[in-house]
Amino acid sequence: MSGNTTTDKAITIRNLVVDYGPRRILNGINLEIPNGQIMVIMGQSGAGKSTLLRCILGLKKPTSGSIHMLGTDIATASRTDIYKARKQIGVAFQGGALFSSMTVAENIQLALHEHTNLDEKTIQIMTRIKLDMVNMLEAENLMPSELSGGMAKRAALARAIIMDPKLLFFDEPSSGLDPSTAAELDQLILTLKKGMGMTIVVVTHELDSIFKIADHIAVMKDGNLIETGTPQQIIASTNPEIQGMLNRKPRETIVDTDAHLRRLTGGF
Repeated sequence: MSGNTTTDKAITIRNLVVDYGPRRILNGINLEIPNGQIMVIMGQSGAGKSTLLRCILGLKKPTSGSIHMLGTDIATASRTDIYKARKQIGVAFQGGALFSSMTVAENIQLALHEHTNLDEKTIQIMTRIKLDMVNMLEAENLMPSELSGGMAKRAALARAIIMDPKLLFFDEPSSGLDPSTAAELDQLILTLKKGMGMTIVVVTHELDSIFKIADHIAVMKDGNLIETGTPQQIIASTNPEIQGMLNRKPRETIVDTDAHLRRLTGGF
């Protein structure tokens, strides 16, 4: 298969390797993300999910491999080309990452002021439309410190979609939320996919959310992509690692007691 993306793929990743010094974080990842679908990347802490997301967003240069997104190989692109590609994507970070000195509306308008020449009235209307989409219209003049966790997530989502991106990335959308608020956010993600035709990439380990929103799931462990498939295929997987994640079984650890004692005592 060639390195170029096909028309039905929003992102094509080939042989992606990432090293931090002598430590290998991603070990030859191959992944295709279809257009107009929700891809969930799941795995336990330390699996490499966040590193993969950082590479896709151009925040981390891989050691080798390719990431074709929106006509650009993000892995080898210049800063200028990555900057152009980023104008077509939206990112909702795990903690919201709202600017504390700005109101909710001002946070959302930031990209429009930075990247367009729209007049102020148009910007205000677009902001209110997006706030209404995430059920946050009444909070437009609030400061981030006045928002609950769920409200901050929705405000961050409104900011991420303000320029009608082709791709939306969501890092741990349900993290730290109560079950009811998390379910509301899941439904909002589904609404965006249907209403705006977005391709959405979600990084999470929340099983309830995964099997509610995902069209496709990529399961990672220790820097490897161990399986991909539909939710039904992942549930039916015979891979013991995947079944351990689904059934919340603790990882078994084999300890060499003598070696462990030497580490604790510094070899004395």
